[in-house]
Amino acid sequence: MPHLVLKQPNFSEMSFDKIESDIDQLLISSRKTLAELSNASEAPTWENFVAPLEQIDHDFEATWGPVGHLDAVCYSDEWHQAYETVLAKITQYYSELGQNKALFTRFEALAASDEYHHLTLAQKKVIDNSLRDFRLAGVDLNEQDQNRFKSILQRLSQLSSQFSSHVLKATQAWSLHITDESQLVGLPESAKNLLAQYAQLKEATGWRITLDFPSYHAVMTYADDASLREKVYKAYATRASDQSDYPAFDNTDLIQEIGELRYEKAKILGFSSYADYSIATKMVNSTEQVLQFLRDLAQRAKPQARQELAELQTFATQYLGMGELNPWDIGYVSEKFKEQRFALSQEILKPYFPVEHTLLGMFSLVTRLFNVHIEQQQDVDVWHSDVRFYVIKNSAGQVIAGFYLDLYARENKRGGAWMDVVHSRWRQSSGDTIAPIAYLVCNFTPPVAGQQACLTHNEVTTLFHEFGHGLHHMLTEMEHINISGISGVPWDAVELPSQFMENFCWERESLDLISRHIDTNQPLPDELLTALKKSRHFQSAMMLLRQLEFSLFDFILHLDYDPSKPNNVIELIQRIRDEVAVIHPPSYHRFPQSFSHIFAGGYAAGYFSYKWAEVLSADAFSLFEESGILNTETGLKFKNTILAAGGSIDPMSLFKAFRGRLPTIDALLRHSGINSSAA
Repeated sequence: MPHLVLKQPNFSEMSFDKIESDIDQLLISSRKTLAELSNASEAPTWENFVAPLEQIDHDFEATWGPVGHLDAVCYSDEWHQAYETVLAKITQYYSELGQNKALFTRFEALAASDEYHHLTLAQKKVIDNSLRDFRLAGVDLNEQDQNRFKSILQRLSQLSSQFSSHVLKATQAWSLHITDESQLVGLPESAKNLLAQYAQLKEATGWRITLDFPSYHAVMTYADDASLREKVYKAYATRASDQSDYPAFDNTDLIQEIGELRYEKAKILGFSSYADYSIATKMVNSTEQVLQFLRDLAQRAKPQARQELAELQTFATQYLGMGELNPWDIGYVSEKFKEQRFALSQEILKPYFPVEHTLLGMFSLVTRLFNVHIEQQQDVDVWHSDVRFYVIKNSAGQVIAGFYLDLYARENKRGGAWMDVVHSRWRQSSGDTIAPIAYLVCNFTPPVAGQQACLTHNEVTTLFHEFGHGLHHMLTEMEHINISGISGVPWDAVELPSQFMENFCWERESLDLISRHIDTNQPLPDELLTALKKSRHFQSAMMLLRQLEFSLFDFILHLDYDPSKPNNVIELIQRIRDEVAVIHPPSYHRFPQSFSHIFAGGYAAGYFSYKWAEVLSADAFSLFEESGILNTETGLKFKNTILAAGGSIDPMSLFKAFRGRLPTIDALLRHSGINSSAA
C-alpha cells in the first residue's frame, strides 16, 4: 500500500572531499536520462516523460541541496572551495537543460496532445511552467546567443557565491575586545554575559563585540557610550566595502559586474531590463505597477515618519540631553523613548518568551489552526548540536512532514533567518510519496551560562515568519515536485504565509499560548499586552520607509540600468533616500555592498515582494480578526487553499477563494498604523 516516506540526509557522512565525486556521479546519471528522454521515439506522456524528469529533480534536491545548506550554516574555506567547484558544474548542467531544444519540443508536443486535456490542473501547470521556463532559459536563441547566455549564467552563479562569502567573512573578520566594563554601561546583564561568552570562545578575558546580530543589536540598542555605538555602527555599515577595515572583501566590483550581466541576460531574451525579466514570473503586471505601488506607500507614510522622527528628537533633547540625532543614536534613543511612552522594552518582554515554551506554544497554535501535531525526534543526524528535528503528523497520527530547526547565531554561520527545502512533497512512480522536509534557520541569541535562552518579541515574530514559510512548504498537498510547497509560487506571493503568521505575535489568544515568564510561569500580563499592542505602531512609518527604500533601490537598479553609464550604487541609493527617507546615514555607509537578498539571493528586482505580499497577508489575517484569532474553521480554510495548493494555482485566485474578494490595502495600513486616507 502506498505511504509517505520521510528521507533525512546523512549529514555526518558528508565531507568536502566527497562533494565533487558525488555531484559528478549525479550529473552523469542525469545527463544519461535526459539523452534517453530527448531521443525517445514514442509520443511523450506524463508517465514516460515528465515523471522521469521529476525523479531527476528529486535527486538534485537530495544530493546538491545539502551542499549549499552546509555552506551557509557550517562555513569553512575548504567546504566553500568545494562548493564553488561543483557550483560551476551544476550551473553548466542547468544551462544545458534550459536550452535543450529536444526536451522543449517534447513538452510542446505533450501540451498539444489529447492527453494534456485529460491531465489534472496541477499537471497542466507543471507543463505550462516548464514551457515558460525553457523560453526564459533561452531555448529559442541562436547558437551564439545560447553560448553567451550559458557563460552569463555561469559567471552570475560565481559572483553571487563570492558576494555571500565576502559578506560572511567581512562580518566575522571584525571584532572589538573590551576590557573596561564601564564602556558597556547600559547593556543588560544577559547581553554582557553573551559578549563575555564570545570572548571566552577566543580564550580571552573581558568582553568581545562582534558584528553577529545578537551582539550588534545589543550594543546599538542599549550601550550608553555613544562613541562605542558609532564604532560598531560604522563597522557594520561598511561591511564588504572599500570603507571597511577589511577591504579585501569589498563587493563593489562584484555588484557592477552582476548588474552588467543581468542586463545582458535580459536583453538577450528580448526584455528591455532585468526588472521586466523578473516580473515575467511574478503576480504583478508591469514595472509601472511596482513603482506606483511602492511610491504610493511612501507618499502615505512619509508625513507620519517625519513626525515620528521629530518626536524622537524632542525626546532625546528634553530627556537625554542630546543634540541632533546621529544614525547610531536612533536605536538607542528609540528604546528609551518606547520605555517612557509604553513602559515597555524588548528586555522587559524577553523573560516572557523562553525558547522552549514559545516553541511549544507556537506548535499548539498550529495544531489549533491546521489540525496537525508536531513532535520532536531524538537521535537524528544533524550538522550541529544546537539543531533539532521535528515531525508533523496529521489528525490520524501519520507523519506528513518534518523540519530541522537551527535557532542560534554562531561563528561560521550566515547571518539572517531563512527557510530552505530539504525535500519537496513528491509522489514517486512506485506510488509512495516523499514527505516534505524543511530547514528553518535563525540567528537568535544563544543560551548563556547554562541558562535557557529567551527571545525578544522581535525574535518571536522572526520565528513565526520563518515557520510560516515552513508551513507553506510542509502542508502542501501537491505531489508534483515543481509546484509542491513554495515551488512554482510567484515570488511576490511566497511571503504571504510567512507574514501572515507574524500577526499571531500580537494577539491575546495566541500570546497566551506562546508566553510564559521564565521565573514566575505567568503569561504576558494585561498591562504589557496593552503596551505591546500600542507599541506595534511605534515608528511604523519610519520602518515602512526603510523597507521601501530597499525595494525602490533594488527595482530601479535593475529597471534603469544603462550599460553606457552603469549605476553608481551609492549615488543611486542616495537618490532613493532623497525621495523617500527621513533618516540619512553618513557618507561612508555602504548598505548595497552587503545587500545579500538581491546580489546573492532570489530577490533581484523582487525585494518589493515583501510589501506586495504583506497586502495579501494582512488582508488574509483580517478574516481571523473577524471570525476569531484561533478559529479552526478559518484556519483549515487557509490551510486548504493558500497552503495546500502550492504553486498549482494562481495566488490571486487562491486569495479570492479564501477571502471571497480581491485584496485591499486597508488592513496593511491599519496594521502599520498608517492613515489610509493620507496622501
